[in-house]
Amino acid sequence: MTRIILLTLVIGIIIYFSPQIGLFQYIHPQKWIILSFFFAIAYFNHILMQFGFAKNRENFVQFYLGSIVSRLVLSLVFIGTFAYLGTPDINLFIINFFVLYLCYTGFEIFGLYRNLRHFS
Repeated sequence: MTRIILLTLVIGIIIYFSPQIGLFQYIHPQKWIILSFFFAIAYFNHILMQFGFAKNRENFVQFYLGSIVSRLVLSLVFIGTFAYLGTPDINLFIINFFVLYLCYTGFEIFGLYRNLRHFS
């Protein structure tokens, strides 16, 4: 969990200093809502995986696939909600959303790969 918090802090610092770096035009005004959503999803996945490990380690694949499907469905609902509400500059919103989606997914896969390397 500390790695997820660290990742969120690093991304938050980059977003916070984006006007000084010159990236301000590439970041949507609702950036903090998107980052909060991804932190909540990462926390939910972490809790789900702990629950899966506590019950039975043989069901790891089912819990992991369940967490991936739940993240995908919740992401689609999140984007759909903001599109329905008429968020300005929706294209930039979706691009920012998927960049963070790839960051968090890649970070999770990297952590999973690192943890599973011990078992092979």
